[in-house]
Amino acid sequence: MRLRLLRRRLTVSAPRVSVRSAMPWPFRWLLGAVVLGFSGALALWAFEVGKDIAGLDRNAKQELERLRNEVQDLRAELVRAQSVSNTSESLLTAEKAAQEQLVQQIRQLEADNQVLRGDLGFFERLIPGSGSGALNIRGLQVDRLAQNQLKWQVLMIQATKNAPDFRGVLEVTFAGTLEGKPWSAVQAPSPQPVLIKGYLRQEGLVDVPEQAVVKTVTAKILQDGKVLALHTIKL
Repeated sequence: MRLRLLRRRLTVSAPRVSVRSAMPWPFRWLLGAVVLGFSGALALWAFEVGKDIAGLDRNAKQELERLRNEVQDLRAELVRAQSVSNTSESLLTAEKAAQEQLVQQIRQLEADNQVLRGDLGFFERLIPGSGSGALNIRGLQVDRLAQNQLKWQVLMIQATKNAPDFRGVLEVTFAGTLEGKPWSAVQAPSPQPVLIKGYLRQEGLVDVPEQAVVKTVTAKILQDGKVLALHTIKL
């Protein structure tokens, strides 16, 4: 009898038994409320965190926009600074060019002044004379331009006004020593023709040996081989 009962329990034909919870329904409602509350709190927390994240994102965008504006301002400032620098460089270049031009003008004025002084020295000798219409050499000047080159100037005048024109030749002779021996040279291979109308100034260059020591310079006015005026200076 017991064996049959045991077989009946172990076989498929054994009656089904369902197990139900013994928790009362008020506790079930309370547990559901707790779960819902926790879910709501979790959702609220997620919402707040999302708002914070969104706020941080907005702040980051604002900060990025501010930095971009600052970069643009700095670039504009750099452009202005470069423009000012270029303008300053242009002004400095223009000022330097103006200074160089001014220096050249000063040098030119000094050279012109030297020429005018020479002219004044010559023309101061143009003092009206008296007597016959003879020729005079009122000025003879020699300057050394280089070790082997001299510049000479001669001022010839007629002693009286309204004197007839004079045609003749001019000869300038340089004398001295070369290597301890007498030495001389003339301003040209042949006498230089001159036409004097009241007064005449002549000038020129002459090459001399570097070792030559020029001691005297003589200017002569000749006509038909006859010396009509002579003037000598010592150097």
